[in-house]
Amino acid sequence: EVITRFFCTAGRGLEPFLMREVRARLAATQVEYISGKVFFTTCSDLNMLKKLKSAERLFLLIKKQFPLIISSVSKGKIFNEMQRLINEDPGSWLNAISIWKNLLELDAKKEKLSQRDDNQLKRKVGENEIIAKKLKIEQMQKIEENRDCQLEKQIKEETLEQRDFTTKSEKFQEEEFQNDIEKAMDTHNQNDLTFRVSCRCSGTIGKAFTAQEVGKVIGIAIMKHFGWKADLRNPQLEIFIHLNDIYSVVGIPVFRVSLASRAYIKTAGLRSTIAWAMASLADIKAGAFVLDPMCGLGTILLEAAKEWPDVYYVGADVSDSQLLGTWDNLKAAGLEDKIELLKISVIELPLPSESVDIIISDIPFGKKFKLGKDVKSILQEMERVLHVGGTIVLLLSEDHHRRLTDCKESSIPFNSKDSHTHEPGIKKCLNPEEKTGAFKTASTSFEASNHKFLDRMSPFGSLVPVECYKVSLGKTDAFICKYKKSHSSGL
Repeated sequence: EVITRFFCTAGRGLEPFLMREVRARLAATQVEYISGKVFFTTCSDLNMLKKLKSAERLFLLIKKQFPLIISSVSKGKIFNEMQRLINEDPGSWLNAISIWKNLLELDAKKEKLSQRDDNQLKRKVGENEIIAKKLKIEQMQKIEENRDCQLEKQIKEETLEQRDFTTKSEKFQEEEFQNDIEKAMDTHNQNDLTFRVSCRCSGTIGKAFTAQEVGKVIGIAIMKHFGWKADLRNPQLEIFIHLNDIYSVVGIPVFRVSLASRAYIKTAGLRSTIAWAMASLADIKAGAFVLDPMCGLGTILLEAAKEWPDVYYVGADVSDSQLLGTWDNLKAAGLEDKIELLKISVIELPLPSESVDIIISDIPFGKKFKLGKDVKSILQEMERVLHVGGTIVLLLSEDHHRRLTDCKESSIPFNSKDSHTHEPGIKKCLNPEEKTGAFKTASTSFEASNHKFLDRMSPFGSLVPVECYKVSLGKTDAFICKYKKSHSSGL
């Protein structure tokens, strides 16, 4: 087991969810964050890393350092500074490539072994069938000796055929297994590597240079130093570089496809990472009754059911087209038996008071599905059907959030003054000698913002605010808010 340093990109605001997840799922250590990225150390294999749900992309870290200083000096000098990312410490590059290669080979071996186990199981079943046939023949022997002789002969022939097939199959698998490993060794030979550089530049450096210019400079330095060949179309290796005013990060994408692209979701609704983050806040336990009364295409329920299967899930919506989309998604994910769908209105839920353990819902606020009713009447009905001690997790627009908290626009939490993206915490995080300090900075920054918000928030009925996170939905921002029901609402 190799202890390796990774980082994941995350949607803005999802960093605390990802920090919690890597600790819980991967037993990760040295967990740090900077805006949009979470760094961690783990010895987990690729199979475990693939299971991360709140991350966008996963990278093997080559290096993380302070930003390049852009002053009025010539472009040539700045390009030399960029090339130092490679020339100054080539060992960290070669070490990262070696780890990357080993991870892929180990994954290939595990996959082959898993296939071999499956085949052995099938073979065992086949052998058991033959033994069963033999026993049947022995029983029949006492009654019909002549017929028994013929059948025994037949069984022996079947056994020989089976053995012959098994030997050939094992030999073929062994050859395939060896070929794959040799191919991996050959493909990832450090001298013959083909590569492509992907750049992101923002801040001062983004104004001075294009991503293409930076990519070209870094690419030339890599070719000169390591002798690798550039291939923009189908490289074996991708190098990811992000330069801005706060840090310089270099890494290797571990998977070509984003972790957020779920194979089990046919039609995407809400971003899967946001849906999983909401479900992770809800304290879902086996046997619970979980309701999404405005389920849309069912993304929240799909994410929850995949992660917490032994639960009774119900999705409801007033739209036929949305429910049809949900049903298609459930069938594609093989979850049609796990989630029940109802066509009902969120303000008239046909459920007894205090009958639901958990409610998780994305309150619609887009142009297409804007709510006509006041969000407070929706929350009242949710409060009515929720058990005392039950949990509600909602995704609220900034406007809904303002209405529920009775706060003025200027006092919305997580503004630029108390945001976790301020520079001192990030710079501290980047200092390799202060890793523990950096981690503390990250945690306390989120906690301080959270408490600041909760202090301002006025309670609504029996629902008490517990946590709130501002997250990015791309063009707009929203709030993931968690409430607990403290006492019987009497509705």
